[in-house]
Amino acid sequence: MQDCLFCKIINKEVPVEIVYENNKVVAFKDIHPKAPIHLLIVPQKHIPSVDHLEIQDKELIGELFLTAQKIAREQRIAQTGYKLVFNVGRGGGQVIDHLHLHLLGGWKSEKERDIPGMP
Repeated sequence: MQDCLFCKIINKEVPVEIVYENNKVVAFKDIHPKAPIHLLIVPQKHIPSVDHLEIQDKELIGELFLTAQKIAREQRIAQTGYKLVFNVGRGGGQVIDHLHLHLLGGWKSEKERDIPGMP
């Protein structure tokens, strides 16, 4: 996808702070963080949203979740807790039409965890 921001990030056409990368996913810092740690985990394969997943993508979805787990441990937020969020479609808060999993954590208090627009 030529105009997809996340595809450009994956192809190293747009600079971001990448925290993890393998042959299936890339994880980088969100430019508008909603938590002390707010990372986006993005499949290298272009899929517009959760609503566009197909049966052959089930391994990729597992990769997204296992990557989130790995990064949460590396970022030392696994013990204190974190949130994983998929936004689907504009009505669900999705801004970029490329599947991505939000990893949010690092709060110091319960009050900080109440993120407007996030479950």
